[in-house]
Amino acid sequence: MGHRNDALRAARLRVGWRSMDAAAAALSIHGQQFLDDRSYEVSARTWRRWEGTSPGWPSEETATVLHDALGRWPEELGFRVPAGWIRPEAHPEDDVRRRTFVSVTAAALMPGPVATQHVDPALIDYFQQQLEGHYRADMFLGPHDLVGTVSAQFQLIDKLIRSAKGETRRGLLRAGAAYAALVGWLYQDAGDLGAAAFWRGITQEIAARSRDPHLVGYSLVNLAQVRTDLGDGHGVIDLCEAVLEDDRVVPKVRVMAMQQQAHGASLTGDRTAVDRLIDTAGGLISRVDDDLPWGNACRRTPGYLEVQRATCYGRLGLGREAESL
Repeated sequence: MGHRNDALRAARLRVGWRSMDAAAAALSIHGQQFLDDRSYEVSARTWRRWEGTSPGWPSEETATVLHDALGRWPEELGFRVPAGWIRPEAHPEDDVRRRTFVSVTAAALMPGPVATQHVDPALIDYFQQQLEGHYRADMFLGPHDLVGTVSAQFQLIDKLIRSAKGETRRGLLRAGAAYAALVGWLYQDAGDLGAAAFWRGITQEIAARSRDPHLVGYSLVNLAQVRTDLGDGHGVIDLCEAVLEDDRVVPKVRVMAMQQQAHGASLTGDRTAVDRLIDTAGGLISRVDDDLPWGNACRRTPGYLEVQRATCYGRLGLGREAESL
């Protein structure tokens, strides 16, 4: 007959947990606060097994909770160490990063299937009007104030897409791609390139599912924006060339792709390409006449393309020319 786990019993008594039931309840509360997860729970039955002759081995998450609560890792608490166990580094900032990543991705990773419901086609117009409002709000609010609202609406759209059929479903997919793109931009504006890249990938997925060539092109320009911030000029050019090879995309998407490709050219030191791309895009601005709710900065912002040219010149070290622009 094996020995009971006296090390764990001694550790819980040291912090004042007088019974196994009290220890399980206290560790659950501690874990909910430590992990910022209201659903975290260790049952009394689990704790009793831990103090028995075959305590097993806790999950890595629970190992970190035990360490934070009792000041000891599982191997110091009488648990049997499995082969290959590597003790996690207990840095608080790592835990904060893990929780932040979960919150960044949660709205796009809703498990399913969900309960089916009737989806009124009028919801497409509703979400498009809301999107216009979000674009306006983005001019007055910082990205941190808006990203939670837009992410939550994307999650609702994703839920509705799973029930919608036919053209209603296609319309919601188009709206969903635009919302994902805005979430990606808000994270990029906040300087979180990891979150931005994740949401740009979601944008591309939803755009591909919509079968809308304009949105697919827009999603690739979105990815190119992240590549620009990463300083990867050749990556920017690859993505923008892929957009421009599709003759079906509307002039607005072509303008967006050309100006972004100019940023890529500036990163590779090619001033000739910068000027050619910006000039060609300028010739298309008057043809931008679609009613798509996204990507309208080229119509809304005075001197839009010259601002892009000036930014490219700045990268090329042409400070005087950039300033005159």
